[in-house]
Amino acid sequence: MERVIAVLAGDGIGTEVTEVAVDVLRAAAEVCSLELTFETGLIGGAAIDETGEPLPAATLELCGRADATLLGAVGGPKWTGVKGAPRPEQGLLDLRRHLGVYANLRPIITFDALLDRCPLRPEIARGVDMLIVRELTGGVYFGKRERSETDAADECRYSVEEIERVARVAFRAAEGRTGRVASLDKANVLETSRLWRETVQRVHDEEFPAVTLEHHLIDSAAMRVIGEPRRFDVILTENMFGDIISDEASVLAGSLGLLGSASVAAAPSGAADHRGVGGLYEPIHGSAPDIAGLGLANPIGAILSAAMLLDIGLGESGAGRAVERAARDAMAMGVRSADLGGEATTSQIGATVTEKLCRYASLRM
Repeated sequence: MERVIAVLAGDGIGTEVTEVAVDVLRAAAEVCSLELTFETGLIGGAAIDETGEPLPAATLELCGRADATLLGAVGGPKWTGVKGAPRPEQGLLDLRRHLGVYANLRPIITFDALLDRCPLRPEIARGVDMLIVRELTGGVYFGKRERSETDAADECRYSVEEIERVARVAFRAAEGRTGRVASLDKANVLETSRLWRETVQRVHDEEFPAVTLEHHLIDSAAMRVIGEPRRFDVILTENMFGDIISDEASVLAGSLGLLGSASVAAAPSGAADHRGVGGLYEPIHGSAPDIAGLGLANPIGAILSAAMLLDIGLGESGAGRAVERAARDAMAMGVRSADLGGEATTSQIGATVTEKLCRYASLRM
């Protein structure tokens, strides 16, 4: 069965890491006998340059009919600072809303071969394996905005329904892991956080009582994520807190360039998880315009996003695991980009991962 992958490279290093991720997907398709077709679209600053808007109708149409979407990165100083001009990031927010991908899944895993790149002591960082589930289409990023010469306001609003659905994603994920969820909020100050805490607790009590649930204030949790990272299994939190805490947690892995993510919508009724439901897949790093075009970008985050696309988006778990294993093996060999203290180029890392994939296939023959 042929599946269509929408490829939105975006801006800056997004074009470089996405090209590598597509090459790895092609290799995985060959190794695992999958039929994948890749179609490209514009988003972000590149789309503004070409069409005047950050998310053209043609891109929406492509992503709407694709089986899954692979994204690079958006933004850069070229498109900022002009009052009233469209911003690249708005294209990404609009795409999330259009696709209805309300749950962002960000795995944070430490690799033994890269413990020397973590600023924490090895005995703290070793063995970290957490999943951050971030609500993605509500909160302050999607609230009403006001601005005058002397004042500005950004509304943060959540409904019970928005909290319930992302809480279920976190609890289901925990059932397949070690059965622990830490819900982060600021319930001692914010009404939205009080509603969040009450709703998460009710969903737990009524639907997932076997899962262990803890509530943490976001500020103390930020300290514990660095000081006691292994205490966390699944972290559940709202949009802005999730954006911040996942970037903070990336230091555990050694670099922002190592981490991928999946953004998914509602699973089919009765489904145990989100596999086979399409979605949006992207590394969590930005467009890094200062190194764009130099071959210095770390493509591992994009490659691991591609692995999640295969596993979660297309339901091809075997192919997804093969890509993840190949990326791990490449890092274990010492193939490192500049952000990890190495000299391997973006394309060299991609070629190593592809070579590993092809070797797995030859060993099975």
